[in-house]
Amino acid sequence: MTDTAEAPGTAGGARETLGWKLVVDCADPHRQADFWAAALGYEVEDHSVLIERLLGSGAVGEDILVEHHGRRAWRDAAGARHPQDPFDPESGTGLGRRLLFQRVPEPKTVKNRLHIDVHAGAGRREETVTRLTGLGATVIRQVKEASGEWTVMADPEGNEFCVA
Repeated sequence: MTDTAEAPGTAGGARETLGWKLVVDCADPHRQADFWAAALGYEVEDHSVLIERLLGSGAVGEDILVEHHGRRAWRDAAGARHPQDPFDPESGTGLGRRLLFQRVPEPKTVKNRLHIDVHAGAGRREETVTRLTGLGATVIRQVKEASGEWTVMADPEGNEFCVA
């Protein structure tokens, strides 16, 4: 008899894949969702159907809601999702490539340990940097190394990201 122990993260010999989203702590989740949706060509998630259902049942109160883009939204959270990915129509939540912004009380104080790289495409970095600056990003520095060139930027709340 042979030892056939499975590797961690596998089920029946097949590797398990996990769904995920990138969660970003911030001061203003709606401003961040708007910025990143515009930056990436994503859509701001619309949770109003779920919110109306929860309000109607008394499960939530107006105190945790705001109006954003003419509809009710969570005060302390907002999401942006890839427009071609599936989403749950009952909740408005994306089921694929997704960014979730959640309000936290403390401000950003140090360099990010995780950041987004935006791939502009060949010859389009400067044009993309200009567009993102117009949306509220700032240029931190230009990098030119043997491995390539990119621009380090910050989103409206100072979170670093790169444009290559």
